[in-house]
Amino acid sequence: MPVTRRSFMKGLGVTGGAGVMYGAMSAIGLAPAAAEAPFRAPTMGDLVGQAPGHHSVAVLGAGPAGMCTAYELGKAGYDVTVLEARTRPGGRVWSIRAGTEETDLNGETQRSTFSDGHFFNMGATRIPQSHVTLDYCKELGVEIQPFGNQNANTVVNYASDTPLSKTSMTYRAAKADTFGYVSELLQKAASRGALDDVLSADDKHALAEFLTDFGDLGSDGRYLGSTRRGYTSEPGAGTDYGTRLAPPHSMSDVIRSGIGRNFAFDFEYDQATMMFTPIGGMDRIYYAFQDRLGDRVKFGSVVTAMRNVPEGVTVEYTAGGRAQSITTDYVVCTIPPHLVGRLGNNLPADVLAALKAAKVTSSGKLGIEYSRRWWETDERIYGGASNTDKDIAQIMFPYDHFHSDRGVVVGYYNTGKRHQAFESLTHRQRLAKALAEGAEIHGDKYKKDVTSSFSGSWRRTRYSESAWASWDSTSPEYKLLLQPVDKIYFAGDHLSNAIAWQHGAFTSARSVVAALHSRVAGPS
Repeated sequence: MPVTRRSFMKGLGVTGGAGVMYGAMSAIGLAPAAAEAPFRAPTMGDLVGQAPGHHSVAVLGAGPAGMCTAYELGKAGYDVTVLEARTRPGGRVWSIRAGTEETDLNGETQRSTFSDGHFFNMGATRIPQSHVTLDYCKELGVEIQPFGNQNANTVVNYASDTPLSKTSMTYRAAKADTFGYVSELLQKAASRGALDDVLSADDKHALAEFLTDFGDLGSDGRYLGSTRRGYTSEPGAGTDYGTRLAPPHSMSDVIRSGIGRNFAFDFEYDQATMMFTPIGGMDRIYYAFQDRLGDRVKFGSVVTAMRNVPEGVTVEYTAGGRAQSITTDYVVCTIPPHLVGRLGNNLPADVLAALKAAKVTSSGKLGIEYSRRWWETDERIYGGASNTDKDIAQIMFPYDHFHSDRGVVVGYYNTGKRHQAFESLTHRQRLAKALAEGAEIHGDKYKKDVTSSFSGSWRRTRYSESAWASWDSTSPEYKLLLQPVDKIYFAGDHLSNAIAWQHGAFTSARSVVAALHSRVAGPS
């Protein structure tokens, strides 16, 4: 029987599956042009009918974007080499455990002495449920656990010209008072006719019902406080009705105090009361990627140059004290944009200018290990964070090892000017400042039972020099870097609409993988 294109394609479909058949159809122009579709990892079948042989890619950086790029390209049989300056995967996703050692750009070396099993995430610590980061956790077999992003028992503490100034108040009480008084004001405005131009009589009735419940208003429309604010002594059995908190401060005091300034945090699209995190540290994701990639990841390889050449791209780097180089068909550069210009390169001037346009961010964290979990025993706090306008900004409580004999508290996680107050300090100075400010929020016990600590500042961390880089994603500089420079592609969370999230790095990597693979294999 003569072999026709139709019979040949049918045979491919029977023996190799639809992917192989579609790849072959694409290669000879028979497959229809595909519209934008969700990311699909490339497979070897996509290369059927194309020029056979070796397709090599060097990936610069083993952070989220780099590891994702290498992993996805590896599924299609690309010869991938990942060059990473650090001796660990994850880049800015960094979990501090016993034995972690780092010398910062201030010249100070720290070595963590946290107890076995205890840690804190210097970088990413929480994952929204909608992010593809959770998909990779599932695919790579990384176990996850809940991350309580907000807790009614943590506190707010802000300076003001009111009696509430520098007073710690639980989130529960602060929300009850703020929502209560705002509801009372809105109810008064509606009942006095101030909203008649936008609300009908039925609208006002429905609004009044909502505000009564939302703001805990009395029958006269006033907020007077209730058990929503909490107790100083919990109700018990029999006639033990508990001891309620004192009545709320006046409406004027509550509004002027600014205690509600952080309530909208968990309303943001990428935040929520409940989020997730890998068991044992966020970097578990990148060790799982490393397990899949094996010796294709070259740690301790400090890239010094990358240049487009007729054969592809030549990358120069140092490893083991020796200068080395590699030439591959393509390069995917995930090095932070503000550091790329330091490499030897032949990038065009407009690309170098675009890389410099991304604005770096000052941020850092401090982990404090306590030998007593006072936040649980004394204040009934299980996870979540206390917030303040002091330089420490927030205190984040452990989401693991509940009821154990010790735990690691994040003594500050701050950005911008508030972190700049810490980044030039020594570690001991950072710790002292954080303990002093934390004690003003949670009392003198905050300074006691400290067994170890570790801090980091991303602008002072080698190979990062920024917590993240941000800019306007509609800017010409941003859009320019979405395109390859000959055989060099750029990827990272800074080239996404989810900057400072792993999701952003992953989606950027997947976009580059799709573009590069389409270039090699043709449309599919």
